Amino acid sequence: MAKLFNKKNFWSEVRNVLLIFLALAVLMISSAVIELRQSKKELLQLMDTQSHSLLESLLISSQNILRNNHFLIESFRRQMLNNASLVKILYEQHKATPKVLKALAQANDIQSIQIFKASGKKVIDFRLNGKIALPEASYKQFFAPIFTGETDTLILGLRLKKPRKMYLYIVALSSKEHAAIILTVDGQEIITSNARAGFGPLLRSVAQQNPFIVYAALQDTNTLLAASGNVRELEALNASPFLKRAYHDSLYLTRITQFDSIDVFEAVHPFSFNGHKLGLFRLGLSMKPVEDINARIYRRLIFITLLLVILGSFMLTYLFTKQRFYSLKQDYALVETYSTNIIQNVSDAIIVCDQNKGVRIFNRAAEALFGLKESDIKGKTLENVLPNSQCTRLLQEPFSLRQIECKVANKTRILLVSKTDFTIDNTAGNTIFVIRDLTDQKALEEQLNRKERLTAMGELAAGVAHEIRNPLNAIATVVQQLDKDFEPPENAEEYHALARLVYNEVKRINQTIQDFLQFSRPEPLRPQNFELESLIKNIVMQYQSEARKKNVELTAEWRWKGIVYWDKDKWAQVLGNLVRNAIEAIDGPGQAKITVEEAEDNRIRLRVSDTGKGIPPEMQTKIFNLYYTTKASGTGIGLSIVQRIVDQHNGVIRINSVPGKGSEFVITVPKICC
Repeated sequence: MAKLFNKKNFWSEVRNVLLIFLALAVLMISSAVIELRQSKKELLQLMDTQSHSLLESLLISSQNILRNNHFLIESFRRQMLNNASLVKILYEQHKATPKVLKALAQANDIQSIQIFKASGKKVIDFRLNGKIALPEASYKQFFAPIFTGETDTLILGLRLKKPRKMYLYIVALSSKEHAAIILTVDGQEIITSNARAGFGPLLRSVAQQNPFIVYAALQDTNTLLAASGNVRELEALNASPFLKRAYHDSLYLTRITQFDSIDVFEAVHPFSFNGHKLGLFRLGLSMKPVEDINARIYRRLIFITLLLVILGSFMLTYLFTKQRFYSLKQDYALVETYSTNIIQNVSDAIIVCDQNKGVRIFNRAAEALFGLKESDIKGKTLENVLPNSQCTRLLQEPFSLRQIECKVANKTRILLVSKTDFTIDNTAGNTIFVIRDLTDQKALEEQLNRKERLTAMGELAAGVAHEIRNPLNAIATVVQQLDKDFEPPENAEEYHALARLVYNEVKRINQTIQDFLQFSRPEPLRPQNFELESLIKNIVMQYQSEARKKNVELTAEWRWKGIVYWDKDKWAQVLGNLVRNAIEAIDGPGQAKITVEEAEDNRIRLRVSDTGKGIPPEMQTKIFNLYYTTKASGTGIGLSIVQRIVDQHNGVIRINSVPGKGSEFVITVPKICC
C-alpha cells in the first residue's frame, strides 16, 4: 500500500508540474509576443510624429528660403534701377564724365555702364577694370523695346555669358530720344546666395543632424529638385498612386517602402508657395530601431524556448531522480543533524581534531580563511593547515583563549583562537578550535588610531603653520626688496645669488606649509557615479611612459567591472600615488599591477602590488604617518593623504610586504560611499 500510495503521488506531482510548466511557457511566450507588437506599434507612432514634425519644419524653412530669395532679388533690382536713374540724370545733364562714372561704378560694383542711341550708335562705353559686358551685336535684339519706345524700363535679370560662364545682371532705362542706358553687374553673388540658402543645403543639414534619416528630398512631377546625401534617383511621383494622392490631395501620408534594398519609413507632404504647388517633400527614416526591437524579441523568444527546454528537462529529471532515490533521501534526512548545519554556517572557522590530531571537521569559514578544501585536509594534521611551525606549536600548547599572529596563504593574519578539549565515546584527546580572523578589525583599529593621531597633529600643526607663514612672507618680501634695491660695492653677484637662494627656500617652505594645511583641512567629498575600469585605464596610461623608462611592466586586471559612487578626483589621486610609489620601489626589471575584485558586503577590493625591494616590518606601521618617508626627495605626506581619502570613503587600507619580494597595498571600500 505504501509503494502504491507513493507512485500515485508521484504521477500526480508530475501532472501538476507539467501544468505549471505549460502555463509558465504560454505566459512567457505570450508576454514576449505582446511586447513585440506593442513596442513596434509605439515606435511607428513615434516615427510618425517625428516625421510629421520634421516635415512641418522643412515646409516653414523652405517658405522662408523662397521669401528671402525673393527679397534679395527685389532689393538687387531696386538698387540697379536707382543706379540707372542716377546715370540717366547725369547723362541728360551732360555730367556723365568717365571720372564720375568710374566713381559710381566702384561704389556700387557696377561692371559696365553703356549708353546707346535709338539708332544703335554707342555714346558711352565705360567698363570697370576692363571687364566685358554683353556682345554689342546682341544689344539691338535685347533692347529693341526701349529703342522703339515700347517701354522705358527693361530688366533682363540674370544672363549667362559664354564662354567664361559668367552670370550678368542687366537693367536698362530709356532716356531722351529713346536712348538706352544699360547697366551690367556681376550676378554671381545672387547665384551664390541662392545656392547657400537653397533647398539642397537645407535637406543635407536636416539629414546630417539625425542619423536615422535615410533621405530627404523635394520632388515635382517631372524631376528630383533637391535631395540629401548621395540620393540621385527616387520613385517618380506619377508612377506611384501613393505619391500622386499625397501631391494632388495635399495630404500628409506615411508608408513603409524600400529604398536602395532597405526598408524605410517614408513620410510625404506637398509644398506650396504663394498659392502655387511647387513639389512634394519626401522624408525617409531608417527602420533599424524597429528591426532592433524585432531582433531583441526574437532573441528573447529563442532564449525563453531554450530556457523552457532546459527547465523542462531539469524538472523531469528531478522528478524521476527524486522517485528513484526516495529511500536514500529518507536515510540522508535521518543522518543530517542541526549541529552540522550550525558548524558549516557560522562565521568563525571551526576545526575539530581527533585523538590522533587528524582533522575531522573543517567548516566553510575555515575553508575561506585558510584557502583549503575540507576534502583535501580531512584526516591530516594541523601542520598541513598552518605550515608555520611556530603557529602550530602555539596551538598545541594548553590554553583556552589566545591571540596569535600567523602566516596564512603568504599573508600575515591576526587570529583569535579558542581551544576546547572534549571526550567522545570515552576517548579523550579530541579538540575543537574556534578561530576568528581579526586582521581587518585590527587594521581598522590601527587606522582609526592613526587617523586620530593625524587629526590631532594636523590641528596642532595647522595653528603653528599659520603663525609661521606670516613671518615667512615678511622675510620673502624683505629679501626680494633687498635683492632689487640694494647692491653692495663688493661681491654683488654672490649677494644677489644668496638673496635669490633665500627667497626660493622661503617659497619652498611656504609651499610645504600650504600642502600641510591642505592635508589638515581636507576638501569635502564630491562623489559621483563613474566606471572604475575607465579611471584605472587612465591611471595606467598616465604612468605607462614612466614605467617603461624604468623597465617596469605596468598592468591592470579586472575581476570585477561596474559603477561606483566615489569622489573620482580623489581616487585618481589615491591610485596615482600608489602606482607611482610602486614604480619607484622597483630598481630593475619588474612588474607593477592594479587588481580590482569584488569583496563581501557590496564592497570593492583594490590591490596595488609591485615586485620591488619591499618594506621592512618595523617600517610598515609607520609608512602612513605624516612626514614619514624613506625617499630622499619625498615629503612623507602622500600615503597620509591616501589613508585620509580611504577613510573619507569608509574604507580600510592595509599593507602586505615581504622584504626583497615586493609590496601590496590592499584597499577595501564600499561601492557606494558617504
